[in-house]
Amino acid sequence: MFCRCDVAYFDPPNTHTCPVCLALPGALPVPNRQAVEWTILLGLGLGCQIPERAIFHRKNYFYPDNPKGYQISQYDQPLCVNGSFEVPGADGDRVVGIERAHLEEDAAKTIHVGGAEGRIHGAEHSLVDFNRSGTPLVEIVTKPDIRSPDEAKTFLQLLRQTVVELGISDAEMEKGSLRFDVNVSVRPEGSDELRTRTELKNMNSFNFAAKGIEREVRRQVEIYESGGQIDQETLHFDPGNESAPPLRSKEEAQDYRYFPEPDLVPLEPAEELVERLRGELPELPSARIRRLEVEIGFALAEGLVTSGRDELYSRITGDRAGVANVVMNELAALGLDPSAVNAEELGKVIAARGEIPRSAFDEALAESASPGFSAERYLAEAAIADAGELDPVIDRILSANESQVAAYRGGKEGLLGFFVGQVMKETGGKANPKVVNERLREKLRG
Repeated sequence: MFCRCDVAYFDPPNTHTCPVCLALPGALPVPNRQAVEWTILLGLGLGCQIPERAIFHRKNYFYPDNPKGYQISQYDQPLCVNGSFEVPGADGDRVVGIERAHLEEDAAKTIHVGGAEGRIHGAEHSLVDFNRSGTPLVEIVTKPDIRSPDEAKTFLQLLRQTVVELGISDAEMEKGSLRFDVNVSVRPEGSDELRTRTELKNMNSFNFAAKGIEREVRRQVEIYESGGQIDQETLHFDPGNESAPPLRSKEEAQDYRYFPEPDLVPLEPAEELVERLRGELPELPSARIRRLEVEIGFALAEGLVTSGRDELYSRITGDRAGVANVVMNELAALGLDPSAVNAEELGKVIAARGEIPRSAFDEALAESASPGFSAERYLAEAAIADAGELDPVIDRILSANESQVAAYRGGKEGLLGFFVGQVMKETGGKANPKVVNERLREKLRG
């Protein structure tokens, strides 16, 4: 953020450092213009106001990953304030207020050696990698508008997708380029009084966040109902055993002794810059969910957008619900890169899925992201749909399973799947399932 060291993940420790990010005497910070502009772009995407003046502050605290003894951050005059972010739901939208989005430098990476899963609790000792020290970091603070674990999960998924589509970060949690802390408080039913909050650290997956919130709500309710009180503290969520041991008592602003950074002048974004960035905003994920909902329903629309697969869906022609189901379920299960899939050729395969063997369809899906993928090879494997060719096979299977035939005619119609499976097995999966179903029903009525 304030030097020119590369941001490089997975490189050997302490190979991207300089006097500024190591806090050597006399080193002075120089702001990263791109980071400032990207923060403003993000703020606009979050519906924030961009003040005429923003100030960097020193946030003072001691920790081994903070070599200066303070972090350059923003306090009471951040770059982005008073935003709102829509979270679509099946029953309507919830608007989550954005308190602020402020720009700061990240700390170094602390690596805990020994103990359980490399966590601080039970570690034998800790090492510090300063490659990450000074990386531009935006902290987004919401208002207390999220009311359930599922809502929090959806909000985080949409927020991540927004960040990725704005092009300001890959937001990959395994790299540490997206992290989130969750503040949880409860209130008496029918009251607007939010009671003492706790903060859950170590959230590195959407499911962990939802799980952590659910567990912490349950814990707080149990304490209040037994006559106890909640201490304001930071908890270290451990998803492995669903525990959240206290990490430290929660600091207040005065504990950090904020004061304006004397080595940096205030930021005063020009109106022309803000308007240029506003013009660069794409259609946001929340809006796309509502647009696609008209075609394929809310559940599929939300799944496609929050997983980043709706762009591929939009490139494949054909029956919209059928395409959406293939992209969201069968194709997603294969773990293919959506941007690498040949949409035009895959669309031909999806349109013909009822006329080709299941094995050919599955193989086509698996190969759809490979260079040179063509539908022609798979379309050539037309499924057996000729009743004259299928009837002898069906007759043999019905004759060999007389007790099942009697049971079906006695009312156990679920056995139809058994007969279909036998025909598919006999034909090596090359029979047309639709025709097989029709012929079986007709013969079993006799």
